[in-house]
Amino acid sequence: MKCIFFNMTLFSWVFIPNNWIKFVIFNDTKKMGPFYKQVFHKCHFIILQCNICKQNVSPAEKDALATEGTVRGMEMPVLGKKSGSVDVFTQISKVNRGIRVPTYQGDILRPKGRSAMNCTECLWPKSTDGTVIVPYNFSSNYSADQLALFKSTMQEYESLTCVRFVPRANETDFLSIVSDNGCASFLGKVGGDQTVQLDSYGCIYRGIIQHELNHALGFYHEQSRSDRDDYVTIHTENIIPGYEGNFNKADSNNLGLEYDYSSVMHYPGDAFSKNGNLTIVPKPDPTVPIGQRDGLSILDVSKINRLYQCDVCSNLLSNTNGTMISANYPSAYPNNANCVWLIRIPSEQVTLQFQAFDIQSSPGCVSDYIKIYDGPSKTSPVLVDRACGTGLIPIQIASTNQMLVEFVSDGAVNGTGFKATYGSVQCGGAFYAPNKTFTSPGYPANYDNNLDCTWTITAPVGYKISLNISDFELEDNRYCMYDYVIIYNTTRSPVQNCGSIKFSSEFVSTSNSVMITFHSDISIVKRGFSATYRFGEYSDIDPSWICKHTHVHFKIP
Repeated sequence: MKCIFFNMTLFSWVFIPNNWIKFVIFNDTKKMGPFYKQVFHKCHFIILQCNICKQNVSPAEKDALATEGTVRGMEMPVLGKKSGSVDVFTQISKVNRGIRVPTYQGDILRPKGRSAMNCTECLWPKSTDGTVIVPYNFSSNYSADQLALFKSTMQEYESLTCVRFVPRANETDFLSIVSDNGCASFLGKVGGDQTVQLDSYGCIYRGIIQHELNHALGFYHEQSRSDRDDYVTIHTENIIPGYEGNFNKADSNNLGLEYDYSSVMHYPGDAFSKNGNLTIVPKPDPTVPIGQRDGLSILDVSKINRLYQCDVCSNLLSNTNGTMISANYPSAYPNNANCVWLIRIPSEQVTLQFQAFDIQSSPGCVSDYIKIYDGPSKTSPVLVDRACGTGLIPIQIASTNQMLVEFVSDGAVNGTGFKATYGSVQCGGAFYAPNKTFTSPGYPANYDNNLDCTWTITAPVGYKISLNISDFELEDNRYCMYDYVIIYNTTRSPVQNCGSIKFSSEFVSTSNSVMITFHSDISIVKRGFSATYRFGEYSDIDPSWICKHTHVHFKIP
């Protein structure tokens, strides 16, 4: 959409249930109208929302209300900009412009008759089984995708801590999560119907949801810790007049844990800045990043577990790539272990590859085992169901940026454990169904430049895999240096191909797994490929025979 007026393009007011809304697109960076305190970039969208306007209010009256500041303006992402690309609190601050309820520190709701700074008896109670139950319900105006993100976000707490967010039955004390004006929460348990405001127009990001839920669990902002002056400098000369109280220190319980610059509860460096200069500077190293958008940090998890005295063995792996090892590796792992590793990379899809694997073997892996889930919790789809022994698990690829690994040991024999590396791929998948068709990204349209995709196919033990490439067109090159497909773990592996000449026959795996990789470079793109596989039970087959024949007969499970 083009910018066509001097300063902003106004669309018509539209009535949706309980609200009037109007879209506005800014055409320059002037301060204007009810937004005189803000500077918007050229072609930024905002939404005007009028909760108090009745359906028969005229457009002129709504605009007048906007001028008086009773209509809320909410900034939407820049055209072409990735949603949620700003840090958590910057997004909260944008959504909370004009919030109508009193808050402390920008997003902490003030309970009547109690200071937001006084929260000594506000923890949720612990059950006899050691879990902390936090009942909740949702208002009716969230979409199915938003509800799915809520539940996925809550599942991280379940995997990493003893906190369990559960749908409310008839509990008296519960969180009422509503799509109301702004992103805000009370501090800790206040009792009764306790509101958590998460506006569906701008608050539904993983980091923001966890930020507000952490407030509800009893956590202040990180930079309000009682010892914060040892770690950051507050530049009051850069703070918007009247907002200095948002930087007050709390009489906080720091739980014996170090200051966390990467906490999801930390303000960004320019929070509440009147002039664009920094209001918070880390020390002694002012270049340390503060403010993030991904979600709970490793220390955030530790704080929850220490505050609520959770007896759990959990690990959060949140870097772009890294290493995962069992306890004591390469020495024997402990008996009676029950631990999880949640891998949550910033973007793309998680890959996990084992370099060493030695877990006590037992029939059905009922004693010691590893289990891998395609998502953040034990309710997510299973990628690997109880692996043990000494054979390496094939490379695993999650469908999202999260993967959960569970390790259980009994009280008897143990091994040296495991070592694995995790990272990311832009595309691909891990397949366990007995047959499936998969394609390059975008097929039959052209694939994109600069792709690196990996697919793994894993059959049950005792089965092998037949793979057929039915359509194939990639950028051609004599040595397949630019765009190419490589097939591993078959009788002809590794096989690399490009151009438009199809593979000559089916591929049959040498074991119960196959891996396919696809790479595209920065220039020419083509249609890509379509492939189909199926599992089969093989008797002793001479691999040289397979190489000489186009078709192999095998039994479909």
